[in-house]
Amino acid sequence: MDRPNLLWQSKAVLLLVLPAVGASVVIETHWWLQQMPPVAIWTVGLSAILGLVALQLRSATAGAAAAGAAITATMMFTTVSFPYLPWRTALVPVLIVLLLASIATQVGREHKEELGTAESRKGRSAPQVAANLGIAALVSHDVVQAWIADSHWFSRGAFTQIPVLAPALAALAEAAADTVSSELGQVLSGHPRMITTLRRVPSGTDGAISLGGTAAGVIAAAAVATAGSWALRGGMALTAIAWAGAVFGLFFDSVLGATLEQRGWLNNDAVNFLSTASSAIFALGALAVIPHTKLG
Repeated sequence: MDRPNLLWQSKAVLLLVLPAVGASVVIETHWWLQQMPPVAIWTVGLSAILGLVALQLRSATAGAAAAGAAITATMMFTTVSFPYLPWRTALVPVLIVLLLASIATQVGREHKEELGTAESRKGRSAPQVAANLGIAALVSHDVVQAWIADSHWFSRGAFTQIPVLAPALAALAEAAADTVSSELGQVLSGHPRMITTLRRVPSGTDGAISLGGTAAGVIAAAAVATAGSWALRGGMALTAIAWAGAVFGLFFDSVLGATLEQRGWLNNDAVNFLSTASSAIFALGALAVIPHTKLG
């Protein structure tokens, strides 16, 4: 539900995400052009194409397409491994997220328009993109990865790139799960139920869940976690951590919607941002209790 008095929260999400992402893209592009030009060319080129395709398909506004391209680029840069292959980076899970979101948005669109819950035909806005993908970009940043790797929480062995990226993959998987569950739940199920009271409520109510929507979200999370783990050369443990974190975030999103959003304290962008953050934190906690040797 859009709340004009809470638009400052959407702007805050943008300010938290875009400056850091933009600076990262500029710095990484410059560095890779000097060290290994093909990495910079493929990353910037594919990210720009992805943004242009989203704009052409009207699944994103111009600002959202630019934000999405920047986020994709920074995540591709921070997941480079050798031998270098563009499809062995975060490009793959990001593509899966965008593909699932686009399909889910279009399914049953006429029905959702009748309910007044359909996505704008102009596509998603820049704050929506930052709210859904921003946490994944931030936690995959080199500075955050270094902090995770050097943290005293994790003392069972040396960290590799694979487990350090588990929080980012969990956040991406949650973004897909939330969008798919919300969009398809209105089509696959009848009246949803409020997660806090289990009472039946109209479709589109903040904090409402349905069996069909939840199942679709869980499957979407599994798809992103599996594809991401393959692209990042991870194993089953990485897939499981990312998937579990996404499912946790999916329900956390509903709880926030039923409480703080219903009371007018948070808008949808803030809820989405915090939900993806909860998924990353869940994955981070899982890393603290699972031997590192099982993650790579």
